[in-house]
Amino acid sequence: MIERLSQPPEVNNSVLIALTLTASIVLSPVSIAGTVIGSTHSIKMSSFNLSSQKWQNRVLLVFAPSVDNHSYQQQMQLFNQHQNGFTDRDLVLLQVLATDKSYANGQPIDESSAANLRNRFFVDKDNFRVILVGKDGGVKRSDTTPVTATAIFEQIDTMPMRQQEMQEQDRK
Repeated sequence: MIERLSQPPEVNNSVLIALTLTASIVLSPVSIAGTVIGSTHSIKMSSFNLSSQKWQNRVLLVFAPSVDNHSYQQQMQLFNQHQNGFTDRDLVLLQVLATDKSYANGQPIDESSAANLRNRFFVDKDNFRVILVGKDGGVKRSDTTPVTATAIFEQIDTMPMRQQEMQEQDRK
């Protein structure tokens, strides 16, 4: 005699997707730019090439020894409420950490990309530094202590390219 197995009830795929997304949001604490904190699941690392951002985005690099670094924690708190300002100014946030995962706009980047950025900007693994790179690829600002998002935004807003962007937005 052949036994017939009961078929599982049909489930709407969009319900499964929504449940999966909800679970991942609830189970992954997130800070500025979607950086996953304390996550134990593996995430695919990608390389980050600064020159690929040229003429597309401004880049704000935050170098620190680790997420436990006091200056780093202060800096992330200063940025936490200003995500719209980052988006409005085409600003990519890079968190380059010596002993923890590094991120570009919340996406993990590999250790060799982080090391290359440290070498390019001459930032030792033990140092905290904030560096603003303009769309032209040039360093516009370098700070060794935490800096407010508004100070960075004000500096960007005085740049000729940003002035042009704001005029174009006003015309729309």
